Amino acid sequence: MDWLTEFPQIAGRDLRLMSRTIDQHYRAFSRAYGDTIEAMFRPLLDFLLWFERLLLGTPWFIVLGVIVLIVWLASRSSKITIGSAIALTLIGVFGMWEDTMRTLSIIVVCTLMSIVVGLPIGILMSRSNRVQAVINPVLDVMQTMPSFVYLIPIVMLLGIGLIPGLIVVVIYAMPPIIRLTNLGIRLVDKEVLEAANAFGSSTWQRLLQVQLPLALPTIMAGINQTIMMALAMVVVASLIGVRGLGQPVLQAITNQYFTQGVLNGLAIVAIAIIFDRASQAYGKRLQRHREAAHG
Repeated sequence: MDWLTEFPQIAGRDLRLMSRTIDQHYRAFSRAYGDTIEAMFRPLLDFLLWFERLLLGTPWFIVLGVIVLIVWLASRSSKITIGSAIALTLIGVFGMWEDTMRTLSIIVVCTLMSIVVGLPIGILMSRSNRVQAVINPVLDVMQTMPSFVYLIPIVMLLGIGLIPGLIVVVIYAMPPIIRLTNLGIRLVDKEVLEAANAFGSSTWQRLLQVQLPLALPTIMAGINQTIMMALAMVVVASLIGVRGLGQPVLQAITNQYFTQGVLNGLAIVAIAIIFDRASQAYGKRLQRHREAAHG
């Protein structure tokens, strides 16, 4: 029976040795390829910094007007538009405009990146059950892994700064757009696809002119969830140097500044509500348009 008592000790020792070996190899990989990988993301960083300078350098009333106009065009709702204008005005009154613009630039860039990467993956999943079976477990891990765990390999590889922060946010926020793109395309009526085939549509024509337009309301729901998850990572990403509303919240936690933490938290909530209501309203408009077209 000695082996029953010795086995946990031996297994634990072997696991520690294996962990050290993996850590050593990962550090060696980081030293060898970290700069190259960071250089690959340099154009994305340059775009983010340009967009951030644009938002901060433009007079606040012009930025406010453009955002309100976009909300109106997306939602066509006076309540949502007026509420967005009031929320953004209050953010400026309480001195959080600059941090809000930094956060807005990060969310826009990360959402665009998630769409550019996630949309093709979702399309690929919708066309192959085998690919779906392979990618679904990866998405499950991405969605259930604690957000702080993402920071460990990224920081070891790229250090602290905007690039690792962007990568962390994109990884965390991408699964919804992939899943709902896949779902939306798979839910397209087979009779519609058969009619497209009967008219001699090619695979690309069927995808671009039939499947994606009909799946667009579902895809918009995925974009909505991607934005929400990106906003949820704002505070966590501030731990590795991402500027914006997350940093004042982190400072408030560290120094026990109740008012600062609550106000900046409410600003994050306000941005989330604006994005959520506008994108949901746009998705519902697309849904009504599709139903009217079919009717």
